[in-house]
Amino acid sequence: MSTMNISLPDTLKSFVDEQVSQRGYSTSSEYVRELIRKDQDRLQLRGLLLAGAASAPAAPADASYFEGLRDRVRKAAKPAAKA
Repeated sequence: MSTMNISLPDTLKSFVDEQVSQRGYSTSSEYVRELIRKDQDRLQLRGLLLAGAASAPAAPADASYFEGLRDRVRKAAKPAAKA
């Protein structure tokens, strides 16, 4: 694992220390890693949403659409239940 040093104003350092203590992180590094992972997830979701918004319209998501999804899940679950 690589090391990175960061400088924080006292107020931010106090905030990080408080979060580590209150939220059960063992170190400030663990807390910062979690923040970075959440930001990566947010950026990935944003990219997917933008790609979806730019894509061609699909069939409407009406009651029959969702019933079709339920049928696919039920069919996929049957072989797994037999195993």
